[in-house]
Amino acid sequence: MTAAQDHPHPVGWRLTPARWIVAILALAAIVVSIWQLESERAGILIEPVPGTGTTPTTVYRLPDAGPAPVVIVSHGFAGSRPLMQATSLTLARAGYAAVAFDYEGHGRNPVPMSGDLDSPEGTAILLMAETDRVIDAALAQPWADGRVAIMGHSMGSYIAVRQAVVDDRLAATVAVSMSDDSITATDPPNLLMIQGEWEGRLIPDALAALHRADPAAGLGDTVGDPAEGTGRRAVLAPNVEHVGVIWSPTMLREARAWLDATFGRQSSGDVAHMGGWVALLLTGIVALAWPLARLGGKTHQARPKPLPRNRFLIAALLPAVVVPLVLAPVNTRFLPVLVADYLAVHFALYGVLVLALLAWWGEVRWPGWREVGRILGLAGLVAFYGIGIYGFAMDRYVTSFFPNPERAVIIAAMAVGTVPYMLGDALMVEGGRAPLWRSLTARGAFLASLGLATALDFSGLFFLLVILPVVLLFFLLFGMMGGWVGRASARPAGAGIGLGLFLAWALGVTFPMFQMAS
Repeated sequence: MTAAQDHPHPVGWRLTPARWIVAILALAAIVVSIWQLESERAGILIEPVPGTGTTPTTVYRLPDAGPAPVVIVSHGFAGSRPLMQATSLTLARAGYAAVAFDYEGHGRNPVPMSGDLDSPEGTAILLMAETDRVIDAALAQPWADGRVAIMGHSMGSYIAVRQAVVDDRLAATVAVSMSDDSITATDPPNLLMIQGEWEGRLIPDALAALHRADPAAGLGDTVGDPAEGTGRRAVLAPNVEHVGVIWSPTMLREARAWLDATFGRQSSGDVAHMGGWVALLLTGIVALAWPLARLGGKTHQARPKPLPRNRFLIAALLPAVVVPLVLAPVNTRFLPVLVADYLAVHFALYGVLVLALLAWWGEVRWPGWREVGRILGLAGLVAFYGIGIYGFAMDRYVTSFFPNPERAVIIAAMAVGTVPYMLGDALMVEGGRAPLWRSLTARGAFLASLGLATALDFSGLFFLLVILPVVLLFFLLFGMMGGWVGRASARPAGAGIGLGLFLAWALGVTFPMFQMAS
């Protein structure tokens, strides 16, 4: 499918000096980042932990170091083991056996979450039981010396705190980005709370928990004695928010020092520095797409014809209102994933409505079969770059991006929605040639549409708010990349289909799987 066209014009394939400079800088950023990130992993033995059943579990430790204290590392909602690598590597380098695992429904764990998400006696109890199984398996290994502590982020900190309250084996708890009403003046023992400086709503929770032990204590104060199991401390990691705190050097140093005080150890050396290098690596991969977009050879494909302003505004704004209103009374639960089924239907109906409007106005037409082949070939290249290249970096250094087979159905269902949506989006913005205000209007309207859907069914679609930043980041980074490809090839449909496939993959591996009640 292609937009109505004006006179054909050639598009050159040779790189300009500016594109050569960007290509060289992007490749340099990629190489340096990978070298730095791999150096953080150097010298650390990373291997599976047996005996954990279906729960994928990994230990990070120094080879041939002998038995050591175990630290269980638990990730947050929609996270996975790689997301906690900075913690695992820092603790391993300090001589601990850091044991990270994927909770049910997350990462490569094939078992979906279940229970009641709103009840402490529901899903939390099941995740605590899984944590208990991991602790049992870790302590049974020859590299464990019998001592154990636990560290968690966000949802993982919620589970860690509750587990430590009932599990006498856990000598200390490090709760990052925590919020929990089960904390008392003495339970759990040896509690360190670390919040990001920009996590405003969570900071009072840490202070309230600290004040239960000492009403006069403040951030940075230590109450009690960690060596005796009575320690309490709350600190802020500067200049980070809910995700950035995972890579914060302050957080890592505080966590290591707290565990050292608990176990009577003394660690030296630097902590893992990964956050900045991860950001540089992903930026380099996205930036490299700009010069690569011009390497497809010459094309005489005509430039897409701009939509008249009034038609563009109708196509951009009408679906944003109609789709959430139409879907509000519809039961869209058919996938074992939280709100992903609704999102897939929302994408699909939105895209179909846009494409129907464009077809009704005669703004699109079916291309010849040869051109269809070129469009699909371009779509495949775009999808491969996103899933294969960008996805490899994500999977190794950020979070699980290559899923287990159980997620194949989810990705396919998401693609049924994201492909028509991104195809309609690409045609509306003329493959990236439209003025910036049109791109902002079209994509801003879609985000507002998801917001309206959430407002109409807040309890049922609350978790859409969790995924909104992912969609926004996709628009900012890969919407821009799609524009580069669309302008270079004059085939917006190819860029749109490819980005739709990539978006389906990204969303399909991000949503936690959840077993719906029968």
